[in-house]
Amino acid sequence: MNLIIAVLIGLLYATGAYLLLRRSIVKLVLGILFLSYATNLLLFFTGGLSLMSPAFDDGSYPDLSQLSDPLPQALILTAIVIGFGLAAFSMVLIYRFFKETGTVDLDELSDNKK
Repeated sequence: MNLIIAVLIGLLYATGAYLLLRRSIVKLVLGILFLSYATNLLLFFTGGLSLMSPAFDDGSYPDLSQLSDPLPQALILTAIVIGFGLAAFSMVLIYRFFKETGTVDLDELSDNKK
């Protein structure tokens, strides 16, 4: 299971890096999103998967070592919300850029300037 997760995270990082190197602004934003998803998964799985009880329980477990750590989940939830806001804002900027220039390809934009 850990190998599959590691391969999945590696594929997401590789896909994100590949899309960052393309000349389209849309692919650039998608590459950033893939990198953020890969980082979220990496943080989630470094927090560890356990069958321990949740952090906020009824108080029947006084030993703190038997409770799961809520910090990785809170960090990932925050990162997901920020990533969604970044994606929405980027798509609006790309739409406005396309309306002004008529293209989202950076090579075509540089050809139009000459």
